[in-house]
Amino acid sequence: MAEATLWNELKAKKLGGHKFVRQMPIGPYFGDFACRSSRLIVEIDGSQHADSKYDRKRDEFMRTAGYSVLRMWNVDVLKDIEAVCATILAALEGRLSEDTFASDMRFVFAAGGEGEK
Repeated sequence: MAEATLWNELKAKKLGGHKFVRQMPIGPYFGDFACRSSRLIVEIDGSQHADSKYDRKRDEFMRTAGYSVLRMWNVDVLKDIEAVCATILAALEGRLSEDTFASDMRFVFAAGGEGEK
């Protein structure tokens, strides 16, 4: 449900004119949502992902492939979609430009990924 809610906000270039795709393959992994032009992967996760070593390995693989990864909680998408979209837009616009780890999100920055075509 959270993924469908976020997709409704991202599809058809609704968020700042940025084009997103769903379930984009990157090596052996899939990104929930990807903006190829900005090299950003958005992951929407449940609480089982809070301290996942698998997700950290996955994020590092995506960073090595040139993609920044923004992870946010399902509950935040459902409770405050506007704040989630504002955070995604901040990442797309380069206002998030270093690794950030907080209780409600994690951002893994890929230097040079921003704005590459």
